[in-house]
Amino acid sequence: MTGERVLPPLRGWAEGGGLLRIDTHSVFVRQDGPEGGAPVTLVHGFPTSSHDWAAVVPALAAAGLRVTTLDLLGFGESDKPRRHRYSVLYQASLVEEVWRRCAIGSTALVAHDYGVSVGQELLARDPARITRMAWLNGGLYPDLHRPVPVQRLLHGPLGPLLALFTTERQFAATLRSVLGRSVHEEDVHDLWAAASRDGGHHLAPRLLRYIDERRMHAARWTAALEGYAGPALFVWGPADPISGGHVLTRIRERIPQARVVELAGPRAVGHYPQLEDPEAVATALTGFLAP
Repeated sequence: MTGERVLPPLRGWAEGGGLLRIDTHSVFVRQDGPEGGAPVTLVHGFPTSSHDWAAVVPALAAAGLRVTTLDLLGFGESDKPRRHRYSVLYQASLVEEVWRRCAIGSTALVAHDYGVSVGQELLARDPARITRMAWLNGGLYPDLHRPVPVQRLLHGPLGPLLALFTTERQFAATLRSVLGRSVHEEDVHDLWAAASRDGGHHLAPRLLRYIDERRMHAARWTAALEGYAGPALFVWGPADPISGGHVLTRIRERIPQARVVELAGPRAVGHYPQLEDPEAVATALTGFLAP
């Protein structure tokens, strides 16, 4: 049994944005909402794309926000160079360059999964630039991160070989294993289409180096997270086996001043709150971000 479809078709989402040439790479960027609206930047997770946010963006735009989304390098519609040494630090620099090209100064920031590490790096570099910070399920504390078995394998020495044989069926099974609620088959297909475009699923072992980066930069990134002086919101799915309720417990201990929206109850949300319960996520974000 699957839930109702929540995402607009991937093709339409891609047609609403364009490509920026940054360094030697093409990067997909999309902007929604009034040009003079308060800026907010949404950063997606692994292994999907900015399309993850497509069910939430209309509500943010309708609330008067100027919403910027992008596909990080190696994801979605952006280039997927085979020999690139992917790093969170480079992705953060890419976000900063998008801000420069789009004339975005201060901005609110919303991050999910892999994107939380990008967000932590951006906070560590220039916290004054981030007006508000919202987090969705992600490995904010590397010692609490619990990658699923297939991620452990792809991150290991056999990862490049295993990635060659990844199928949509395997992708869907792994995705569903981290959800608390069902997601429509067509939504899952579009997530796979974004991840696998131009052979992107073969890059998983390279992209998964973020696990090592989290350990390497743990002290700096934790300090950026816990020391951020601006308003902070956590919209969290506790049923997530990777970074669920066990992470939320520490967040409440270490960042007691933050606002927490826990999507719990009989149908608790898992790793993808913006897909599993986009209405609740949109409500939480607009209430937090709208001027």
